[in-house]
Amino acid sequence: MTQPPQPPNEPPQGGFGAPQDTPPGGFGAPVPPPADPFGKQPATPPAGGFGAQQAQPPAGGFGAPQTPPAGPPQQQPGYGYPQQPGYGYPPGPPAGQGLPPGQPPQQGYGYGYPTAPMHPQYAPPQQGGQGGKKFTPQMQIIVAAVVAVAVIIGGGIFLASGGDDKKNEVSTAGPTGGDKGGEGNSGGDGAEKAPANVKSTVAFQLPQPKVDDVTTVDGSWLTDKAYVKTGVDEIVGYDKDKGTKLWSIPLQGQLCAASRHMSKDYKTAIVFEEGKPTKAKKYPPCNQVGGIDLNTGKLMWSKPVTAATSGDEPVRFDEVTLSGTTVAAGGTEGGAAFDLNTGAERWKPKADTDGCYDKGYGGGDALAVVRKCGTYDSPQLVIQALNPTTGAPLSSFKMPPGVDYASIVSTKPLVVAADVGDTAGDGSGISDFFSIDAATGKLLTKIAADGEKYAARCGSTEVETCQQLAVGNNRLYLPTEEHEGTGEYGDTNEIVAFDLTTGKLVGDKADAGDRYTLSPVRMDGGNVIAYKAPPYDKGGQIVSIDGETFKQTVLMENPADEAVREAESGFTADYSEILYKGGRLYLSSRTLSKANGSLDEKRYLAMAFRTD
Repeated sequence: MTQPPQPPNEPPQGGFGAPQDTPPGGFGAPVPPPADPFGKQPATPPAGGFGAQQAQPPAGGFGAPQTPPAGPPQQQPGYGYPQQPGYGYPPGPPAGQGLPPGQPPQQGYGYGYPTAPMHPQYAPPQQGGQGGKKFTPQMQIIVAAVVAVAVIIGGGIFLASGGDDKKNEVSTAGPTGGDKGGEGNSGGDGAEKAPANVKSTVAFQLPQPKVDDVTTVDGSWLTDKAYVKTGVDEIVGYDKDKGTKLWSIPLQGQLCAASRHMSKDYKTAIVFEEGKPTKAKKYPPCNQVGGIDLNTGKLMWSKPVTAATSGDEPVRFDEVTLSGTTVAAGGTEGGAAFDLNTGAERWKPKADTDGCYDKGYGGGDALAVVRKCGTYDSPQLVIQALNPTTGAPLSSFKMPPGVDYASIVSTKPLVVAADVGDTAGDGSGISDFFSIDAATGKLLTKIAADGEKYAARCGSTEVETCQQLAVGNNRLYLPTEEHEGTGEYGDTNEIVAFDLTTGKLVGDKADAGDRYTLSPVRMDGGNVIAYKAPPYDKGGQIVSIDGETFKQTVLMENPADEAVREAESGFTADYSEILYKGGRLYLSSRTLSKANGSLDEKRYLAMAFRTD
C-alpha cells in the first residue's frame, strides 16, 4: 500500500463539547433520520481474528441512496496517459493489471491514501514515496523489456456507488453507516438482479473540464432521474441515461468536500470555498457549508460559522457528512452541525479547557465523531456515538495510545479503523479495526489488519474516507492484496469477511478470477456489490456476491473494445467514485489536474454504462 501524507503542521484547536462520533455514510445515499441511531450490539470480550481487518465503508454508492461508506479517491487520467499525483502527494508505482509482454504498466498515483488531495490550505509538503505492490519476476522482466525498447526507440517517449437499499448506502470512496445488511442479514435478499443480457454499452462520457491546478471534484449522487456530479465551481445534474445536462448549481468557490449520503428526498450537504482564487488569495478557505436539493438542482442555503476562539473569522472545514436531517462538518478548528432543510445551527465549535475538538464525523444511519484531545505530539482520540439532533454523546470509547488519526468505517454497526503506532507500514492508514458497541462504548473486538494481506484503505487525516470495504450481516468484507494468479502475466485477489463480534474470518471467499481484481462497492441487502477491474484485453464487471455463501452473480460486463477499455481503465477503485444501481454503472474522477499536452486530451470527468 502507499505511504499516506503527513498530517498538517498545525496544532489542534478547541472544539465543541465532549468527543463525538459521526456514523459513516454512503456518498449520496438516502439517509433516514435515525430514531434509535445505534442498535445495541452484544457485549462480548474482544477476540483477535486471523489476519488483519480494515475499516469497511458503508454499503452504497457515492451519491446513490446508500448506507455510509468510503472516502474520496483522486482522479486518474485515461489509460495510457500520464497522470499527475494529487496536491501534496508523492508519485506512485505502476498500476497496470494483466499487462501483456511489451506493454508498459500504467502510471499510478502517489503513496498517499486513496482520496481526493487535501485542500491546499491543509496540504503537507510533498514527499517521495516508497512501497506499493511487489513486482513478480515475470512483471520485472516485462518492465525491463519495455524500458529497453523505449531507450532504443528514441530516448523519450487509472466505488461510494449507487444504492438500492431501503437505508443509506456508501460508496467505495467512503465507509460510514450501515444498511439492512448490517443488522444481521445472512446473505441474499438483494434488490439488484442480473438482466437477461449482462453485456453493457456506453451510455455517455463527460469530458474533463480544463483546470489550471489540482481541483477537487468530490461528490456524485444518483436520484430517480439524474446522475449528479461535481464540476468546476458548480454541481451538475445529468440525465442518467443520456448524459444531457438537466440543471446546474453554480458555487461561489470550488467544492472542498461533499457528503457521501443523501436523504430519502434526495438532499445532501457540501463544503466549498468562500470565493474564487485571486492573486492576493490563491487558495480561498473552505468555510462555506451548504445544503443542496438534488431533485430540483437548487442550493437551499449556505453559510459560514464562527468559533468562540476565532473571533469573526469563519471556521475552516475539510469534510462534511449527513445523518437524518443533521449536516455535520469537521476540521482542525472543531465541528459544527446544521439542519439539512433550513441551515439552522444545531451546534458549533466552542472553547474547551481540555483542548478537545471534533475532528470529523461519520454519518448515514447514525452519527458518530472522532474527537481529538491532548497535545499535537501526544493526542488522545475518543470515538463517540452522538444524538444527531443535539450532538450529545450517547457513548464514548477511548482509542489506545499511539493513534494519531482514526476513521469511521460504519456507524451502525460502529466500526473504526486506525493505524496504531504507525505500524501499518503500507500507507493504508489501517493497522487495526475496532468493532464498538455504540450503546455502551464497549469494545467488542479488535481485528488486526495485515497490510501484506488486505487492501482496504482509509485517509490518515480525514474521518470518512475509507474505501474498498463494506459492512453488512455483522461482517466486515475486505479485499485481499493482489497476488499472482494462475496465468503467466496477471494478478488476482479475493474478498473475505470478518465477524464483527468475534473478529474471526468467517465463511468462504469470493475469487476475482485470473487477471481480475475485486473491490467491494456497497451492500445490497445481504449481498456485496463489487467491481471487478479487468485485465488489459477485457472490460470491467459488476458482480453481486452472496454475503453468506460468497456465490457470485454477474450483473454487468463492459465492452472489450479498445477505446472503451482505455476510457474505463482511467477510473480505478482507489481513485474514483463508483456508483451502481439498476443496470447503470457510473465511474467518475475525484480530482482533476492540468492537462499535459496532447496525451491528456482523452481524459473524462465521468463515464456511464448500461445493460438495457
